[in-house]
Amino acid sequence: MALYGIGDFHLSFMANRPMDVFGPEWKDHAKRLQENWQRLVKPEDTVVATGDHSWGRNLKECRQDLEFIEALPGRKILLRGNHDMFWSAKKTPQLNQRFAGRLEFLQDNFFAYGDYALVGTKGYCDEGRDTPRQVEKLLKRETARLRLSFSLAREAGYEKFIMFLHYPPTSLYEAESCFTRMAEEYGAEKVVYSHCHGKARYGDSIRGAFHGIEYKLVSSDYLAFVPERIL
Repeated sequence: MALYGIGDFHLSFMANRPMDVFGPEWKDHAKRLQENWQRLVKPEDTVVATGDHSWGRNLKECRQDLEFIEALPGRKILLRGNHDMFWSAKKTPQLNQRFAGRLEFLQDNFFAYGDYALVGTKGYCDEGRDTPRQVEKLLKRETARLRLSFSLAREAGYEKFIMFLHYPPTSLYEAESCFTRMAEEYGAEKVVYSHCHGKARYGDSIRGAFHGIEYKLVSSDYLAFVPERIL
């Protein structure tokens, strides 16, 4: 039983948003993702998909994209990304009910993996597009959601944590953040994130060991569309 992570599928079977306009590395990316996933992931394994699953604006437009993910081997846990318009935070319980036994949605909750709790939230990083007031608001909201995830897991008796974010854990000008400090507070062993695309962006945040925690970037293009083994 293995745990994998990978994010940013940007599927568009119904939305007609081909990703190869962003570079040749995205050509036939869904097919490559499928082939690599099927080669590596066993039915007993778990994969956390760290957001930006579909370009669809609602569940109707996402239907084929989510069916594509459902059909892949293993247990699939989805985290919310900034482009996942089909998923508002209030809809998480309904999504978990609707897709029960097929997909799991990580938001204001946690999921068990052996003796680990898988916790997470979309997160936030300042990319220069928001006002200082909006930055403060988004950071406050996302840290509250992350703390809820950790707290629920701890209340359930878990002491070992893997933390997942969609956004990188720090903004460009930061050496640490509220997200890295919370990971340290709860003793997370690893922090797994995505969102950073293209060679110029892969170094936007922490990769490797920092304050005793391993940080892993799992954007699809960074991984050449091969799921990354986490545990």
